Amino acid sequence: MRHQSFIALALLLSPGSSASAADDKLPAKGSAPVLCVGNYHSEADAVRQLERISATYSNLHQWQQRAENIRQQILTGMNLNPLPDRTPLNSIIHKKREHDGYSVESAAFEARPGFLVYGSLYRPLGRKGPFPGILCPHGHARGREGGRLRPDQQHRCATLARMGAVVFSYDMVGFGDSEHYGWDHKHKQVLTLQTWSSIRALDFLQSLDDVDDQQLGVTGCSGGGTQTFLLTALDQRVKVAVPVVMVSAHFFGGCHCESGMPIHKTAELETNNCEIASLAAPRPMLLVSVGGDWTKNTPQVEFPYIQSVYKLHDTATAVENTHFPDEQHGYQVKKRQTMYPFMVKHFGLDSDGVVDNATALFDETGNVIESVETMRVFDDDHPMPKHVLKPGSTVAFAD
Repeated sequence: MRHQSFIALALLLSPGSSASAADDKLPAKGSAPVLCVGNYHSEADAVRQLERISATYSNLHQWQQRAENIRQQILTGMNLNPLPDRTPLNSIIHKKREHDGYSVESAAFEARPGFLVYGSLYRPLGRKGPFPGILCPHGHARGREGGRLRPDQQHRCATLARMGAVVFSYDMVGFGDSEHYGWDHKHKQVLTLQTWSSIRALDFLQSLDDVDDQQLGVTGCSGGGTQTFLLTALDQRVKVAVPVVMVSAHFFGGCHCESGMPIHKTAELETNNCEIASLAAPRPMLLVSVGGDWTKNTPQVEFPYIQSVYKLHDTATAVENTHFPDEQHGYQVKKRQTMYPFMVKHFGLDSDGVVDNATALFDETGNVIESVETMRVFDDDHPMPKHVLKPGSTVAFAD
């Protein structure tokens, strides 16, 4: 577990690691909550924090106790402890469009009574299920074609569906249809709402007759990467996870939907997103990192630490890292091309006819990029239910 020592020395001696150190003391009991936001501490401080963390356990049993404490801290910080009752989903699935090898339907469900989660449901055509189910949360790309409406998100979902997965791509609060119907991403409950929506999205997938409810995965980029590793840490139903350009020991997420509640540092325990991602062990996980953002140190810092946790489970090879030193933040085609084979490997997807034999690349040219209007869940012909909550309402989590 002491492999971090040489990493700490390397970072302390490297340019760019001279940012002022964050206080490494835990807050006093009864003090105001501490929010670890953005670059809460320097890269060198992050490595020192990992060294402090690794000193708290030396075997699998001790790690599992710590992992459970981290889960409870996250849930408590999000106001999700205890978890709310799973109220009826009242799922809506309609407006089916058929394309080459897959279909897309507009879908919504109630994460809490009256609070809708909007999305697109991609399903294989011409194949016999049940199929693995994969969630695709999105990041903070704005604009009329942002969020799940982005072409790169559609490519990701369509390609996975063409290979035999049922894929649900869903809106963050205040993005896509959620924004269109009046919700704001600055909603005071946004981290709570998004995490609970992801948990209920697993319920939604499991409710579908064509989904193998024991084969569930998740992959997202940026803010969707945060949702990916948080959901994987909190819900053991996730069997395969691919967080893209987000797992960092020194960066905690810059949006209140990632770091706006006290999930990282309390009087009892300090943690960071690298350690939270470690809670995926022993389940397969691929970390995708780049040189152009806060994941630049992943091969030297985050990946070795996370792999050390997997080694406690004797599953070191279950976690992988693909690093693109010349790439920038995002889920561009190169990153999708490294995610696809990981999903094929662990879910047994059928890439025949999707992989170009000459280049060994996954061919996305068969995908149809749909318009915003086509992807809307509700329209004049498909009106929204009248009982839904008004945009901006406080969502009740206690029955």
